[in-house]
Amino acid sequence: MQNKEQLDPRVVRTQHDVPAVALRLLIDEGWESVTPARVAEEAGYSRATVYAHWPDRTDLVRDAFSQYEEMPHFEPSGDPAIDLRGELVSFCRAMVESRLDRALATLAERAQTNPEIAPVRDRFVAAGEAQMRQTLGAFTEPIEFEASVQMLCGMVTHSALMHGSPPSDEVIDAAVGVVLRGLTQRA
Repeated sequence: MQNKEQLDPRVVRTQHDVPAVALRLLIDEGWESVTPARVAEEAGYSRATVYAHWPDRTDLVRDAFSQYEEMPHFEPSGDPAIDLRGELVSFCRAMVESRLDRALATLAERAQTNPEIAPVRDRFVAAGEAQMRQTLGAFTEPIEFEASVQMLCGMVTHSALMHGSPPSDEVIDAAVGVVLRGLTQRA
């Protein structure tokens, strides 16, 4: 595929608009609303155009979730406590401002029942956790590393999905402290 700078501006616009509409529909109305025909109608494109780029729902969902890849992450400082806290605050902000909680709930549920969606989930999770993994990977053993990532990320997703809002700054600070104390005491 050509890179975006070489593409016709109309194609670039289509490749931005259609996934954005698919993501909005997924968040606002759920999985069943994300069909090529419905997305074409909502985005103001012909069905032929949408089907040409996204022949099925999986393609639309994959590119819809790629919209989240453009979200800002915390700029690492080199201090693990500051970096972990900053990344968790960014994650919490995305839960609220970008309604990531609704998107994650749908993605997690569909990935369990649709094997074509599991790679979309895996790519999304890998991109979302990359910075945290880089920060923690510098000083942990493999099992502690994975436990630390899951505890910190899980704290945010559990709070947002099960309690209706992300954890407070105080809870984030406490969780980062608990994890880092546990990791440094073993070193």
